[in-house]
Amino acid sequence: MTLIIGLDPGLACTGWGVIAAEGNRLSHVANGQVRTDAKASLPERLVRLDAALGAVLEAHCPAAAAVEEIFLNDNPQSTLKLGQARGVVLLSAARRGIAVGEYAPRLVKKAVVGTGAAEKSQVHAMVQRLLPSAKIAGADAADALAVAITHAHHMASARAVSLPRSSRA
Repeated sequence: MTLIIGLDPGLACTGWGVIAAEGNRLSHVANGQVRTDAKASLPERLVRLDAALGAVLEAHCPAAAAVEEIFLNDNPQSTLKLGQARGVVLLSAARRGIAVGEYAPRLVKKAVVGTGAAEKSQVHAMVQRLLPSAKIAGADAADALAVAITHAHHMASARAVSLPRSSRA
């Protein structure tokens, strides 16, 4: 069994979701959201994000992490703030020696829903179907679980490809 944490970075709200992957079987472990105070300074918000994610990583000790890549906003300031939050997310995992996979939002949607143009509500519904025992904390947590599911599928595919022909059934 491998624990995987998915992370959906954001300065206002970062979603996280932990799943257990055993072969092709996935199960929900935990999920949540880290919110920062919009009235706080940028450095204070980044420190809050790092501390909260550190606590989540220490509590669950995942073997792998997956992070959603940045999509470009119309507002360059929003994209820059998202990039800074994403940097904290990557650093928090790397500081603990956790290997990180990175996935484009369209790839996550395609892996979970079947189309890269899926709506957030479709992603949430499919995550709920794939992890029926999960009480999902919100849209950002659902996105984080989707990223973790995508990573689990990619890890399983990589293992299958690396097996010698005689081991494949």
